[in-house]
Amino acid sequence: MIKQLKSIFLPDQFQGWGKTKSYFEGWYFKVVTADESHAFAFIPGIAMDENGNQQSFIQVLDGKKRTAEYHKFDATEFIPKSGKFEIKIAGNFFSSNEFQLNLSSVQGHLSFSEQTPWPNEWYSPGIMGPYSFVPFMECYHGILSMNHRIDGQLTVLGETIDFTNGRGYIEKDWGRSFPSAYTWMQANHFSKSGISLKASVAKIPWLGSSFVGFIAGVWLNDRLIQFTTYNGSKLVKSFIDKEKVELILENKKYRLEIKAHREKSTQLASPILGFMDGRIEESMTSEIEVKLFDKKNNVLLLNDKGRNAGLEVAGNVQEIVVMP
Repeated sequence: MIKQLKSIFLPDQFQGWGKTKSYFEGWYFKVVTADESHAFAFIPGIAMDENGNQQSFIQVLDGKKRTAEYHKFDATEFIPKSGKFEIKIAGNFFSSNEFQLNLSSVQGHLSFSEQTPWPNEWYSPGIMGPYSFVPFMECYHGILSMNHRIDGQLTVLGETIDFTNGRGYIEKDWGRSFPSAYTWMQANHFSKSGISLKASVAKIPWLGSSFVGFIAGVWLNDRLIQFTTYNGSKLVKSFIDKEKVELILENKKYRLEIKAHREKSTQLASPILGFMDGRIEESMTSEIEVKLFDKKNNVLLLNDKGRNAGLEVAGNVQEIVVMP
């Protein structure tokens, strides 16, 4: 119980202490080389179905080649550390500062520095804010770093890839299942360095009903501008078709307009009632057009395009359509 209470306030850490069924937890490490010729996502985690069957895993997504691998391990090989984010899965190690891979297809070590975490206050832990304290949420979300430097090398299927001065992103999810309908996007590569975007919209079950929840953040000029369900922001528009995703979010100070262009995607495993029986499609080569307005001063703060963008669209997206 003490471990569970402490971990609420530190969402990057393992949250599943005492869980034995209908539970999943996974971390998402996006890594892109400095020349942007290689982009990968590595997803370590653990999954437990409603009958208590358990497994740990490491998914590998090659964003440029559009291939994915699912490496399955016994749940006993998943070893989390209490009090900080560190996990071991067989001969593999993950933390907020580094990871070491020893898989059949990928070996090597990457280190991370100059991280930009989402603010974490005692009354509003991480990106979930006050929803962190609600015990019956279907899925919880956390961001460890919006953008950071990468150093090190990986050998992928015999090819050694240098990630020195590359860019990375780390987030995580935990709970019972992914939302029945959602879109998610993230980009670090804009015309200038130091700019990052993350945005998601999802159908959120709530006390026998549901609502459309959203979280977005723009890291610009060394500060994070947030648009969330709980901070007084409004989702003005959410539209999705086969070619694009359009979002408009607004609060008293700012207006954020996003147009993400959908590219060919790769299939990944996703959790349903704890086990990794679902399938989602993710692209790591999408382009995102972003405009950010300062409403009070009538200034366009950002008008740019993000490259190497991660983009997911899943479920019955008509459930999350919002039109002005």
